[in-house]
Amino acid sequence: MSTKLISGVSHVYDLTAPTSHPETLVFIHGWMLSRNYWQPLIDQLSVDYQCLSYDLRGFGESQPGRDRVILPEAQSSGNLAVAVQARVTQYSLLSYARDLGMLLRELQISKAWLIGHSLGGCVALWAADQMPEQVQGVICLNSGGGIYLKEAFERFRSAGQQMVKFRPKWLPQLPGLDLVFTRANVVQAIDRSWGRQRLIDFVKADPDAAVGTLLDSTTEAEVHRLPQVVARLSQPVYFVAGTKDTVMEPKYVRHLASFHPRFGSDADNVLEIADCGHLSMLEKTDVVEAHIRRILRS
Repeated sequence: MSTKLISGVSHVYDLTAPTSHPETLVFIHGWMLSRNYWQPLIDQLSVDYQCLSYDLRGFGESQPGRDRVILPEAQSSGNLAVAVQARVTQYSLLSYARDLGMLLRELQISKAWLIGHSLGGCVALWAADQMPEQVQGVICLNSGGGIYLKEAFERFRSAGQQMVKFRPKWLPQLPGLDLVFTRANVVQAIDRSWGRQRLIDFVKADPDAAVGTLLDSTTEAEVHRLPQVVARLSQPVYFVAGTKDTVMEPKYVRHLASFHPRFGSDADNVLEIADCGHLSMLEKTDVVEAHIRRILRS
């Protein structure tokens, strides 16, 4: 475990040894998670590829200190709505993509394949758009979208904000609660150690980051902007969906993928994993690894 100061926050990351392959695989986790969930996959891929995993700003161990950075708009404006929007902007998909760009420069990584899960997949797409020369390609796991459903999104935003608000620090000490997290959003229960990790990351996430990413990524403008980003990417982009993912259903994954020029070609850019939920890197590690290796070879 190492750290780099990015956007005023000490970012925690793990970087494996270089290999004969020039590209580094960069793993980007999803909402309320951390870099930890990539480890089983990295254990298998790092034999042949250098792998970088890191905690997004405000998640995992990349926590803001007491002197957190606040945008000038939030500091100077007397308008509460403007101040709130300024805080949300700090946690936009674009801001996280820029964080990643700075981290790659700090680590002198000039060629990267980005592998993002859920929200991390959206960050990866934005990063590829911002760094067309550095980013060789993108693989999105359980990540899609591009369709704005007003009532559904409003319910999701409201529920998400309430969930973030009520997270007492003693929650991980509640007997048996980790078992609930072993079954949430997956087809078959994952190992209890992962349920425990999910519970820890859920409580640890910085409230500003948790709410900020939730609100920014689910606005109508942002939902409609993401397909535009995908459409202008020149790099290869692949989408991996779980057939039983109830968080990001395959139809929404395929919808977002359809905006990329590669969609519908002989080498389709959408891959589905049978009997898999929202945590494909844990539920079907070997299958995901095989897909990644096949994509990189092509």
